[in-house]
Amino acid sequence: MFERGRYTGAALAALLTALTTLAAAPAGAREDGRPPPAVTVHPGLRPHLAAHYDFEHPVPGDRARERDRGFSGTDIDLVNGGARMRTADGAHRGSRTSLQVRQVEPDAAGNDDWKAGVYSASGVPTLNAFNAVKGTTVMGWFKMTGQNPSPNTNTANPDDLYNAIGLAGVLSGDSDGHAVRALLELIQVDGELRLVALGRRIDGASSQTFAASEDWRTLLPPGEWVFLAATFDFTSGAMALYRNGERLDGFYTLPGDPWDLSGPGPHRTSPTDPRGIKIGGSFPQNTREANPCDCRMDSLMFLNRAVDGELIRAQYRLTDS
Repeated sequence: MFERGRYTGAALAALLTALTTLAAAPAGAREDGRPPPAVTVHPGLRPHLAAHYDFEHPVPGDRARERDRGFSGTDIDLVNGGARMRTADGAHRGSRTSLQVRQVEPDAAGNDDWKAGVYSASGVPTLNAFNAVKGTTVMGWFKMTGQNPSPNTNTANPDDLYNAIGLAGVLSGDSDGHAVRALLELIQVDGELRLVALGRRIDGASSQTFAASEDWRTLLPPGEWVFLAATFDFTSGAMALYRNGERLDGFYTLPGDPWDLSGPGPHRTSPTDPRGIKIGGSFPQNTREANPCDCRMDSLMFLNRAVDGELIRAQYRLTDS
């Protein structure tokens, strides 16, 4: 009886020690002190998170490719820079590494710019979640690290600059590597560069652009990580932009009905698989340089739903706290 009591007491002491250790550790902590991947994604986003890239998971045996952490399994290429594009500069507390994209030779024509993505002229089957979809969200962390916009290497005039800065987007089903279904970028609107959400509901038809009213240099100051999100509701025609969890004031650039929503709904995008994803510029198949971004990106998310502001704010607070 005495021996049994000693065993029970020892077991209880061990249990209390373990519980004390767990309580002292940060929620979700691993042995290396970093939270597991699930901690950096809000639970409300996971059912819709078709593609997710944290740039800490190279494809086994090929560090020039990045594994998709979303449900689609769409791995992407780190174009031209390969593994060198992984940078020890995490955007948030759950990250150690981000992606560096940039123009390489500003004085020479070519297609050697560092960018990322995937492309197939017949469509990317794993991106079927964006086929005939009612809504899309593109979000992630961005930091400006150099000259933006970059010199235009597709013209003879050395003073020409590109009229846009590519961030991240889903290509349309008939894209040549540039045309998109849902895109977050900076582009000239009436001669002034602005942060925009640019969406196209029907392949080959008109796009619509929602532009932020505030100066893009205030929204994306050099050397500062910023969390951006763009939402596209293809049923209602509504688009929105968010910065650090807060909705931005803005305006639509095209009057009328560019998404052709006048007929009976519900409206969806074209019933085609996107031809890919582009990150940090256009033409992920590496046939041309266009709209490169001298910046870093982290935790890029592509969702097959136009999520609301509450979820976007929750995701920002989860990684920023």
